[in-house]
Amino acid sequence: MTSTLTGGSSPQPQILLLAKAPVPGRVKTRLCPPCTPAQAARIAAASLADTLGTVSATTAGARVLVVDGRYPAPPGWTTLAQRGGPLSDRLASAFADTRTPRRPALLIGMDTPQLTPGLLGAALNLLGVADGPDAVLGPAADGGWWALGLRDPAHAEALRTVPTSTATTGRRTLAALRARGLRVHVLPHLRDVDTAADASTVAALCPPASRFASVVAAEIPAGAG
Repeated sequence: MTSTLTGGSSPQPQILLLAKAPVPGRVKTRLCPPCTPAQAARIAAASLADTLGTVSATTAGARVLVVDGRYPAPPGWTTLAQRGGPLSDRLASAFADTRTPRRPALLIGMDTPQLTPGLLGAALNLLGVADGPDAVLGPAADGGWWALGLRDPAHAEALRTVPTSTATTGRRTLAALRARGLRVHVLPHLRDVDTAADASTVAALCPPASRFASVVAAEIPAGAG
């Protein structure tokens, strides 16, 4: 059966930002080489900062930084430690640990600094309207996904059985959601940042004031990757 919320209007959707503290040697290791671990961490920090700024500029019912490690969230945010071992479990736990009655949730990562408040707001609006989809899914160019929104976050349990970081993760996630009877709206594809080539391509899509674009220009040689 399709899951829907009934009995009046639901609270404004919340945004969950799944992130890893930008510690050298623990983040963006696929940028090395050409980057050093310290350079990769600076790129990760800039990507996270831009994403935090985008989410802060987007109207939402709540904003939660679900973080691996320690990182200060901006004012108006809640910070929550990631829980679980494999990424699939940490994703499902992020939805479970922030779940509030009748409130939809949209989870994104820190690897798409080109994300705009307009695109993020459009995804939230789909979850917030009474006759909207049960879920929204943003496919990533590498086969994964950059966003998952659920009208009923309890359905995130489906993620625990989906292998992550593969070329079929996005497709399998979509299938798992539909197997639960959910109506899924597919969001625009975005490229996330894994390699130096990804970083350069994504930086070119960011606005001129982007911290990510500035740091990539400083840390990654032209043509690297």
